Amino acid sequence: MASPVSTPAVDLAAAPAGDGEATPRSPGLIADLFALTKPRLSTLVLITAGGGVWLADRNVSAATALAAVLGTTMVVGGANTLNCYLERELDRRMLRTRGRPLPSGRVRPNTALAFGVALSLISVPLLTLATTPLAGLLAAVALVLYVMVYTPMKRTTSLSTLVGAVPGALPPLIGWTAVTGRLDMGGLLLFLLLFLWQIPHSLAIGIYRASDYEKAGMVVFPNEFGLAATRRQALLYTVPLVATPLFLAHAGVAGIVTMTVGAVLGLWFLWLAFDGFRRQLGPRWARRFFLASLVYLTALFGALSVDQLV
Repeated sequence: MASPVSTPAVDLAAAPAGDGEATPRSPGLIADLFALTKPRLSTLVLITAGGGVWLADRNVSAATALAAVLGTTMVVGGANTLNCYLERELDRRMLRTRGRPLPSGRVRPNTALAFGVALSLISVPLLTLATTPLAGLLAAVALVLYVMVYTPMKRTTSLSTLVGAVPGALPPLIGWTAVTGRLDMGGLLLFLLLFLWQIPHSLAIGIYRASDYEKAGMVVFPNEFGLAATRRQALLYTVPLVATPLFLAHAGVAGIVTMTVGAVLGLWFLWLAFDGFRRQLGPRWARRFFLASLVYLTALFGALSVDQLV
C-alpha cells in the first residue's frame, strides 16, 4: 500500500501551472477518482497479489484468482484514496502532489471520502466471501494500519516507514491466503520480501524528495537523521533482501530461475546500495537506486512465476 511507505511507488503527477498561466484542463471526474487510487501503485499490487495467488496454487479457479486480485487492488485503492483525503492540505505544499485532484480542487473532499469508503466497504467483504475469511481479515488489517496509523504518523516520526511497510507488504500474503486460507511459510516469506524491499525503496524516495517532504511537514528518515544514516539503513536492509530468494527456494516456492535472477539482480542492487554508502552519494544516486528497486522486484516476481510454470 503505498507504503513506502513513505510512498512505495513514486507519484509523478504534474504540478499545476503557476500564477498567470492557464489552468490545466481537468481529465474528468472518473479519471480524477481513478487517480486518487494511485494507479502506479495499483499496478505493483496487481503484480504482487497476483504473484501470491499464482505461487500458492497455479490450479486455482479463475473466479477465486480474479476475486483475490481485484479485492486486494480495491482495498489498496480505497486506502490510497483515504490517504489522499487526509493529506489533501499537505499535498498543496508539495510540488509533486499539488496537481492531484484534491489539492487542485478538481474533486470535492466529500466525494473523495465517499469513494474511498465505498472501495473499502466493497473490497473487504469481497475477499472474505469470495476467497477466504483470512484474506479478508488481512485486508482489513492493512486498511486500518495504512489509513489510521501510518498516515498520521508521517507527520511526527520517520518510524512511519516501518509501520507503513507492513500494509505495503501484505498484498502477496493476501493473495496467498485467498487461495490457501492459511499462513504458510511461502506466503510469509513473500511478505518478508516485500517488507524488506520497501525500506531501501522508501529511503531512496526520502532522499531525492527530501525538500518536498520538509515543505509539507512530513517527517522522513533523511531529514530526521541525515543522509549518512539513511544510506547506511538502505544498505543494512538490502543485505537480507537479496538473500530472501534463497529462503524462498528452500521453502519450495522458488527454483533455479528465481535463484539465478535473484543472484544477478540482487548483487547489482546490493552494489548500488554499497556504492551510495561508500561514496556518500546524494539525490541523483537515490533516484537511480529507487528505479533499480522497481526493476529488481518486478523481475524477481516474474522469475518466481516462471519457476512455478517449470
